[in-house]
Amino acid sequence: MGKGKKRAVLVGCNYPKTQFGLHGCINDVNTIKAAILKFGFHESDINVLTDAPGSSVLPTGANIRDALNRMARNSKAGDVLFFYFSGHGTRIPIFQPGQPFKQDEAIVACDLNLITDVDFRRFVNRLPEGASFTILSDSCHSGGLIEKEKEQFGGEHMTTPVNPNKPKPSKVKAKGVPFDDIHGAINIAASILHGAVDLGQKIYGIFGKDVSLKFHPHYVDGLMVLDPPEEDDGILLSVCEANETSYDLVLGNKAFGAFTDAMFNVLNQHMGAGISNRQLVADAAIILKENGFKQNPCLYCSDENTSTPFLGGFA
Repeated sequence: MGKGKKRAVLVGCNYPKTQFGLHGCINDVNTIKAAILKFGFHESDINVLTDAPGSSVLPTGANIRDALNRMARNSKAGDVLFFYFSGHGTRIPIFQPGQPFKQDEAIVACDLNLITDVDFRRFVNRLPEGASFTILSDSCHSGGLIEKEKEQFGGEHMTTPVNPNKPKPSKVKAKGVPFDDIHGAINIAASILHGAVDLGQKIYGIFGKDVSLKFHPHYVDGLMVLDPPEEDDGILLSVCEANETSYDLVLGNKAFGAFTDAMFNVLNQHMGAGISNRQLVADAAIILKENGFKQNPCLYCSDENTSTPFLGGFA
């Protein structure tokens, strides 16, 4: 892969003044931004979206999609693209006649407009050949967040036991919203849409063209088909398996995501030497176990990208 630019979109949602409020997600974004500057990212190529008081651009579903789409449009072969999210995740129940029940993964923007595994698959499929795209999602149910990406590392590889004696933080909150809660909020918002019958219609009626592809009428009705995923440069570092929970912590005066903090510690240990995608996930998983957390971080990517340096290596 040739030498290209490094571009990033970093998103942190604390959901202030809502029932979904978290504490450390904006701090996580600041932590990650400081880390990736050491990987050769420049300030001008890092787009930060948070719901901090006074933010000029909030991390709504539309704004996150717009930031990702602009990053994709400007990318060329050799570019290293990075999307970081700290906030809530959810699982969407999928009911299809004649098919087994399944649940798909999504991240929850500050306006509850979901960005799903199908959206991330479409993003990866649109990239020019030779451009890599890494997602690091510190949210519940983040495993499988790129549809049909191959899992290379997960809980079945872990032999480190969970430390039962680690002191607990003063506040611990799961970084996940049950889909029923999102459904309820959507029902309230859609009460003025008299013609909306099912959930997909309601979500599409509220968010319009900015809705997830999963709820787009043409996709739901089978008229829109994604390009078949082949061996690609999509890389997902998830903080847990698809059916697991991740955690937002308050320890003393510090609020942060458990995995983001663990990963940052691993990167500091390897500063200047570089570390592969797989080793980063494995080492962060050990720290989580030592700190008493049951979540199992995962790596999803092609066989080749398992051993490639995280974000192309240090600058």
